[in-house]
Amino acid sequence: METSTETLLYAAELVEENGTYRLVVQDVRRDTVQTTPVPKSMVDKLPTFLAALASRLNSAPSRSRW
Repeated sequence: METSTETLLYAAELVEENGTYRLVVQDVRRDTVQTTPVPKSMVDKLPTFLAALASRLNSAPSRSRW
């Protein structure tokens, strides 16, 4: 029986503090962190964006375009 191993490459958090938002992305392999402010309007659209991304990835042909 073949087993698979997951490897965490990136970790992301969307943090709210006193009404402001920031995206914190950690590159686990390089041990670096990038932080950027995010407007509330983008935070509000995040569920829609994620649903569209998931839909696109689930309907993508098996060949990679990246």
